[in-house]
Amino acid sequence: MTMQAHQASPPNPSAQTDAGPRRAPPVASTGVLGWLRANLFNTWYNTLLTALIIWLLAQVIPGLVSWLFTSAVWTAEDAGVCRAAEGACWAFVAEKWRFILFGTYPYEQHWRPTVAMLVVIVMLLASADRRFWGKPLILIWGAGLGIAALLMFGGVFGLDYVDTNRWGGLPLTLTLSVVGLALAFPLGVLLALGRTSNLPVVKALSVVYIEAIRGVPLISILFMASVMFPLFLPQGMTIDKVLRAQIGLILFAAAYLAEVVRGGLQAIPKGQYEAAEALGLSYWQRTRLIILPQAMALVIPPLVNTFIGFFKDTSLVIIIGLLDLLSTAKAALTDPAWRGFYKEAYLFIGLIYFAFCYALSRYSMYLEREFNKSRKR
Repeated sequence: MTMQAHQASPPNPSAQTDAGPRRAPPVASTGVLGWLRANLFNTWYNTLLTALIIWLLAQVIPGLVSWLFTSAVWTAEDAGVCRAAEGACWAFVAEKWRFILFGTYPYEQHWRPTVAMLVVIVMLLASADRRFWGKPLILIWGAGLGIAALLMFGGVFGLDYVDTNRWGGLPLTLTLSVVGLALAFPLGVLLALGRTSNLPVVKALSVVYIEAIRGVPLISILFMASVMFPLFLPQGMTIDKVLRAQIGLILFAAAYLAEVVRGGLQAIPKGQYEAAEALGLSYWQRTRLIILPQAMALVIPPLVNTFIGFFKDTSLVIIIGLLDLLSTAKAALTDPAWRGFYKEAYLFIGLIYFAFCYALSRYSMYLEREFNKSRKR
């Protein structure tokens, strides 16, 4: 018994063994030095690649820092100062940033799209908080979209009416992408449920819609919505161009979202369906309470990938004459006084696109970790 108890007792970390006292690992295998040896210098070809990349960075970074900051022109009365300098012309951005962000929206009314964008950002932040999911989020989105539309259109409460033909820049990009995704997502879920349905007619209609929309590029749908669709309307009847583009984007995004959601539905084990049916739940109850939450958790990465792609695809509305963020930057470059500063303009709008896409990507990673906790061992 004494020998068995001695064998079952856990080892004492502070005890000395026959090989001597326990020693700390070598300094070269821990911390930053250990990470560098394990990841960058573990083989001869990794060491060669690391040395090559360090040499390239040493060649590029000093010149890049000089062009971006030290030699850049931050303020200037005209473009001549920028052309005489060797660095970036951030004075161009300082001169044109309001046109790039707001397009041809009335200059003295720029506070309205600014507040509308802040409202949209608050809606997105509220959507990221799981405490608001459910009915509170529906109320937040309803109120937020109403306030944003009121600010953008005007015509009441002493606000001047602004036609959608004068919308442009970041407010138009956010309107097309946020409203488009908000309406395309439930439509995509219904299409996915229809495609996996046992009802032949519902399944056939869903398949035809999804395959037809996915079989054509977004440009053709925008062209149909802008040019061809008005030809079928009764004489004298017109539909706003932004609304037509918005509908086209919703229909297009819904088809792709439907396929993503369908992938999640097919990944749910059959036992989950059978268990839900055994509980006596109706089709919509088991779909809403059991199936869809699990399916959504499985397809978060492709869903976010579709969202990010859709946000960037809104730049294609330029083909129907709408000035989104990218288009206003191009239009700003047509000013003869400031022509030629392409790099500064595209860097500026690239940072804006990056900020939104990176925030969405990080949030999706957070959601994926939260929803996958139950599957971790």
